[in-house]
Amino acid sequence: MPIISFFQAGGIVAWPLLLFSLAAVALIVERLFFWFRVTRRQRRVVRDFLKVYREKPDAAINYLQQNADLPIAKIFLEALELDNPNPEEFRLALESAAQAELPTLKRFNTVFDTIVGISPLLGLLGTILGLITAFSSLNIGDVGGSRTTGVTGGISEALVSTVMGLVVAIFTLFFSNIFRSFYQRQLALIQEYGGQLELLYRRQYEQRREVYAASR
Repeated sequence: MPIISFFQAGGIVAWPLLLFSLAAVALIVERLFFWFRVTRRQRRVVRDFLKVYREKPDAAINYLQQNADLPIAKIFLEALELDNPNPEEFRLALESAAQAELPTLKRFNTVFDTIVGISPLLGLLGTILGLITAFSSLNIGDVGGSRTTGVTGGISEALVSTVMGLVVAIFTLFFSNIFRSFYQRQLALIQEYGGQLELLYRRQYEQRREVYAASR
């Protein structure tokens, strides 16, 4: 069946489902590009940063600034660029920066959930409309006659709209769950490396205090 004929067979609900599918594909491509960039570079960048930060904090901060497009680099820079904070202030800065970055990591999740929820309902609506068309065209005394076309057309609309709604919902749900798993792993990574950075900063802060106290 040609694509145009397929959508025509789906009835009126086929067109909003088509719009939902196009929107889902566009947002999925954007999220795939985002997560590919993050997962490909971020773990290596953070490990290299923590290794350099132990010996050369200034060089490590410059290295982070070169990779400031990564979420965890933005979080770390928000805390590291404060003017000599104490460990508690540093921890609060890390936490607030992480909270500010969460919307970027969860971007489009609500849209995906909306598409997943509405698409099957639109398919069900198309099913009901198709059955209404089929039953309104049904004439017991005219079986096999001219009105059979209306019956088959209504059944076709009911079946096609149901399939379209389920396909759009399943396709979107599959990628939505993948992005949700990326988000959960990202949160765990932020907590892990954020804790390591906090410990390193606390040690350096205590060393600076000891040096300052000894010099007085």
